[in-house]
Amino acid sequence: MAARRLIFGGTILSAIAAIALALSFQAQQPLGSIESQPVTYCYKRVRTQTKDLPEAQCFTVADGVFTEIFKGKDELDGTPVVTSDRYVIPGLWDGHGHLMGYGEFLYSVDLFGAESINDVRTRIKAFLKENPGAGSKESWLRGVGWDQAAFGRMPTADDFEQDEELRGHFIMLDRADVHCSWISQAVLDLIPTPIPDVPGGEVVRDPGLGVFCDNALDMVMPLWPKPSVEMQAVAVKSAMRKLNELGLVGVHDASTVPSQVELYNTLADSDDWTVRIYSMLECDTRNTFCPQNANKIARADGRLTVHSVKLFADGALGSWGSAMLEPYSDHPWSSGSLLINGSSLATVAKLWAAHGFQVNIHAIGDLANRNSIDALETALKQECPEVDGDDLYKCQARFRHRIEHAQIIHPDDQARMHKLRIIPSIQPTHATSDMKYAEDRLGPKRTAEEAYRMKSLLDIDPILGSDFPVEPPNPFEGIYAAITRLSPHTGTAPDGSKSGWHLEEALSLDEALWGFTGSPAYGAFMEGKAGQITKGAFADWVVLDAPLESLSTEDLRNVKVRETWVAGNRVYHREEGDQEQEQAEL
Repeated sequence: MAARRLIFGGTILSAIAAIALALSFQAQQPLGSIESQPVTYCYKRVRTQTKDLPEAQCFTVADGVFTEIFKGKDELDGTPVVTSDRYVIPGLWDGHGHLMGYGEFLYSVDLFGAESINDVRTRIKAFLKENPGAGSKESWLRGVGWDQAAFGRMPTADDFEQDEELRGHFIMLDRADVHCSWISQAVLDLIPTPIPDVPGGEVVRDPGLGVFCDNALDMVMPLWPKPSVEMQAVAVKSAMRKLNELGLVGVHDASTVPSQVELYNTLADSDDWTVRIYSMLECDTRNTFCPQNANKIARADGRLTVHSVKLFADGALGSWGSAMLEPYSDHPWSSGSLLINGSSLATVAKLWAAHGFQVNIHAIGDLANRNSIDALETALKQECPEVDGDDLYKCQARFRHRIEHAQIIHPDDQARMHKLRIIPSIQPTHATSDMKYAEDRLGPKRTAEEAYRMKSLLDIDPILGSDFPVEPPNPFEGIYAAITRLSPHTGTAPDGSKSGWHLEEALSLDEALWGFTGSPAYGAFMEGKAGQITKGAFADWVVLDAPLESLSTEDLRNVKVRETWVAGNRVYHREEGDQEQEQAEL
């Protein structure tokens, strides 16, 4: 996802609704009010994700961290405990999401699954009835999720003009991958003419104007009236509440511009900050070096960390924007487009590495991945000139540079990633969403040898995530997709079968769960502090009704979290008719 300072259109909540929503956060047990006195909790089974003690039964929490782990109750020596007849896993992390974008998505038009242009128009009109102020010049109507594959063609600005109820509205709708936006004629009229072609982007002109992709979005985004700081705060807090419901306690925020970093750092002092954020800084001007904004943040409480930067090598596969070494199989006249050439990418990567930042590069196509590996290797050689080329992986252990998505990688470059130990940050549901058209785009050979690797990258500790809001943020859907290579929404392949797509790259349950716990911790320099239930780690855990290993594969995609705890405080509890089976015991 391109994280183009997303969404929020004129949804904009009414003042009353916004205030009510803000007040509702006070009902959460605050992350900040950490118990100073130790409390011991016992469950039927605790999965710790550690090698020394894989399973436990009880743990003690004080000052927001685990202070003791007990294999069984018999080790407690009469210590008062809080007990529950349920099962615990470590708090889950999404290794690549967009916090602000997801929060804004919650207040925009949901176009995922739209089957036609008329379906889009119907959803917009329903939204307008509930949000009558949306669509004005001061408050554009925003949405996300459309896919031209369902329309049979690219949409146009005229598609809105043909509807009397939508004519004249200011509308901007992001494609499912957020690398293209579909705008209305009212927005199009704000762009000076003639509208030029843009390197690293596309102005779609057939069957008509209205869609702008990748770098071409720079002509549109400055025109959009940005949401207020107050509304951004509401979006962030709303997103956190939703993520807590899914068992998420942390997110690698994969593109945070300087103003958002400032906002996050302020909000992180509040009691309703209930998700740990590892932010990847993105300069206001994409793919540049902005040392004036390159201030690292490493809060001792783990609420917010800024230690990395986000660069973008190419666009997305679905809109033929990913940069390929060879032309697309279904668009043989195109090989996609680079958002920055290889030498410039290397230069920017070196500048950030010299500043001590982890460099994380969005790369989907095999050309983009090759350029990204070249850039990161060059940065490592610059920072560790004393290290022999064969031992650069030792330098990489210090920087932990990453490739975000790492979706299509030539076999030669896969070997280079292994040698350098460059971390792949992968979204399993991208494979299961893209499998319906990936082979059409790439052809069978490239698909089989290059695309959507997981199992073959295990030795370099892939980080797993969702890329929300491009995909739903539910980590259990990601685990299911990684294990089955089937759609978590349908439980099937595109042809309706139960045959997983390229099952040779599927993961086991243990491997997939590690991708949402231990791997994100390592990728965020938080090993021993996150992703595990161990002495000295942040006291983050998730309570489930049954152990994951006891569930059928089908049941995995429908897991419902019972409780989510962050820093020893319960931030989510699923209410049901029966009373919670917890009691204090002596």
